[in-house]
Amino acid sequence: MSRGDSDPLRVGCHSRAIARWRVASDSGFVRVAIPVCNSFRGACRPDAASCRRRDQAVDLRYDRAMNVLVLGGSGFLSGTVVRRALAAGNRVWVVTRGRRPVPDGAVAIVADRHDADAFASAVGRIDAPVDLVVDCIAFTPADAQQDVDVFGPMRARLVLVSTDFVYDPARRRFPQTEDDADYLVDLYGGLKRQAEQVLLRTGAKPLRWSVVRPGHIYGPGSLLGCLPPGGRDADLIGKIESGSRIPLVGGGRFLQQPVYVDDLARVIFDVGSTDATVGGIYNVAGPDTVESVEYYRIVAAAIGKELLVDEVPVASYLAENPDRASFLCHRFYSLDKLIGAGVRPPDTPLATGLGLQVESLRSS
Repeated sequence: MSRGDSDPLRVGCHSRAIARWRVASDSGFVRVAIPVCNSFRGACRPDAASCRRRDQAVDLRYDRAMNVLVLGGSGFLSGTVVRRALAAGNRVWVVTRGRRPVPDGAVAIVADRHDADAFASAVGRIDAPVDLVVDCIAFTPADAQQDVDVFGPMRARLVLVSTDFVYDPARRRFPQTEDDADYLVDLYGGLKRQAEQVLLRTGAKPLRWSVVRPGHIYGPGSLLGCLPPGGRDADLIGKIESGSRIPLVGGGRFLQQPVYVDDLARVIFDVGSTDATVGGIYNVAGPDTVESVEYYRIVAAAIGKELLVDEVPVASYLAENPDRASFLCHRFYSLDKLIGAGVRPPDTPLATGLGLQVESLRSS
């Protein structure tokens, strides 16, 4: 990772650290200043009344066990959400198509959400009032409308998991906020944005919804790799161990904030358990903003090897893979809105989380 000034400048409330990075473009390198809020990293000025140090952050607790329904609870993120809910003493139901087992302790409801009548009937047979619905598989506006139609009459809380791919990769701000944004209108990110718009048009009654927009999610249970063509690669560890060169678009110089899966699951429950977040959309990203190649360096270091990279030209790769544009941009975000709602942001360091993921993969 190459940097300009090594000493951060503290300016204004939240003690924003300004890091100057050299980042890639097709015409060479440009320098950008990235403000990083350190409110929850122990860097706040003690006289900043609107700031809270990390050890003073609100760590939400539930006053009773909840009845939690997770849509898609046998996947990477959704399975983590289910396990976290169970560990907290909640009753958990999982809507799944039955292709993979659900975590022990959860009640499986086998249904396909694309069969609207069967889905509504299956959910209607739950023998307790549902407090919180976590929808990890809402990919279209029709899916979001189904949430409104089925769960609105239940007066449940809904957290819909969206994506940072809703933001137009060619028109991003640095850092990108939730509200001052340009959005995609097609592809995966565009459909996710249309799902969000269904909720926005409906309003927050009777379905009290919130939306989270995570970036790259990593951790045990998933494959390693965060940038094409070396993303989610089942053999990444083997390739690094053998000394193979890892192809990365732009040499991996695109910035991003990977979020550890357990942190994201915790944020989902915190967002779903406070009134301050009803009707809100929130970025969720990890504490470290790094060049993507640094992710791979951390993986290589965890297995005691040196990373070798082949740079794939951005322009040619994008011309051949236009649907991958959302990967080929800087992906770092303001978390001020999440923090302002009283939710502690993700705080697992990237090196720690990737070390756990590498350990999990090598032991499996």
